[in-house]
Amino acid sequence: MVTLCLLLALAQSESDFWRSAPLPAPEGLVLEVGGIAFLPDGRPLVCTRRGEVWIIENAFTEDPESVAYDLFAEGLQEPLGLLVHEGWIYVAQRGELSRMRDTDGDDRMDELETVCDDWQLSGSYHEYNFGPVVDAEGHFWITTNKPFGDEPFGRVDWRGFALRIAPDGTMQPMCCGLRSPAGIGKSPTGELFYSDNQGEWCGAGKLSLLEPGSFHGHPHGLFSTQRPEWRFERPPEPVDGRMMPDVAREVASFRLPAVWFPYDKMGRSPSGFAWDTTAGAFGPFTGQIFIGDQYAASVMRVDLEQVNGHWQGACFPFRSGCASGVTRVAFAPDGSLFVGSTDRGWPALGRASYGLERLVWTGNVPFEIERMLARPDGFELRFTAPVDAASAADPAAYTLSSYTYELHAAYGSDEMDMAQLAVKELSMGADARSVVLVVEGLREGYVHELRLDGVLSAAGEPLLHPRAYYTLVELPRP
Repeated sequence: MVTLCLLLALAQSESDFWRSAPLPAPEGLVLEVGGIAFLPDGRPLVCTRRGEVWIIENAFTEDPESVAYDLFAEGLQEPLGLLVHEGWIYVAQRGELSRMRDTDGDDRMDELETVCDDWQLSGSYHEYNFGPVVDAEGHFWITTNKPFGDEPFGRVDWRGFALRIAPDGTMQPMCCGLRSPAGIGKSPTGELFYSDNQGEWCGAGKLSLLEPGSFHGHPHGLFSTQRPEWRFERPPEPVDGRMMPDVAREVASFRLPAVWFPYDKMGRSPSGFAWDTTAGAFGPFTGQIFIGDQYAASVMRVDLEQVNGHWQGACFPFRSGCASGVTRVAFAPDGSLFVGSTDRGWPALGRASYGLERLVWTGNVPFEIERMLARPDGFELRFTAPVDAASAADPAAYTLSSYTYELHAAYGSDEMDMAQLAVKELSMGADARSVVLVVEGLREGYVHELRLDGVLSAAGEPLLHPRAYYTLVELPRP
């Protein structure tokens, strides 16, 4: 049986289930993808960090030679997001939120307007802006990167914030303490989330809910909360060297993330993300989040649940081997996932410096952990296929540990206060696709890392990815 499992594991690969379909750019086009959106007719719209916006023709063909790129606009300043909304194309540039449109139908920009530019630049590296997304009230949200290195023109306001911009251009800062918030997105039920990169005051990559008035840990921009535009209680300067769960208990506005992405185990720099609303066209994970990683050239998977009113959940590996560091992902009308990449400004594991590709579900379903859900006394695991009862009923098949991170000024954080956990009891679901684990030693505010190397499907297949990482912010109430 062991030999058979090893052979099956070698025979399976991620590309058997989600294949890559590259969209090659013509010679001379440096396609450093900063944003992806879709026009009302379904054609993709892609902006690049070099300031161009391209319309892609024949993007869904199986013949890459027929893919064509038409220049819609150029001369923008490092655009890192696109939104098609009410006849306009909105774009977050380095110095402003803008909108543009084609008025004569020739697929070229005719009008470009400034929506809001109520922030300044210090001239420092990494003063990026990400977004926009539009909330349920019609306001636009962007996230602003804190500067790295020197600030030659002095420190400026509203770096490391989530900013809300009304349709009339009025800006209000809504959240602070962000570091390098490379992705921002809206859930199908209207909540806004952002992703952040590990670094100083950010122990690991994370995905967090943007709640008005919330503080996310980085002190760089706190001086701006003295201004009248900040309408919430001012967060205190964080104490260097406190465990994250302790900070959450001590600082009312501090928010733990919904999900931590453990360093190197799940990439290093999470970026753009999108919810799977394809109703099964992309596979068995409808309703879950797919998020890129700028270093690992990969796409990860996240499943969230709401526990005691707080979003939390698990992350899983999904698809590695993308062209370059993944900056943006977006679901297309046909249910495929567009993946845009570039390594400009950071190292990446990919085979190229930039690229654009589609991940297309082959119709084959891998044996995976579909969901990992918290219980008052442990976790419920749901699988994409029936499990082998003998292997799933063996407590030795499950290895659990927990750890947290430290909020400190040094770059990143080790996995702190590590503990090994014991599976005390387990039970199989009547559907043969679920297992309930009763676990001793659960801890709120900690990542719970699960490995299942010994669990097989009823067909004898090993898990394609036998690991999961659940961020247990709160235990469910019995």
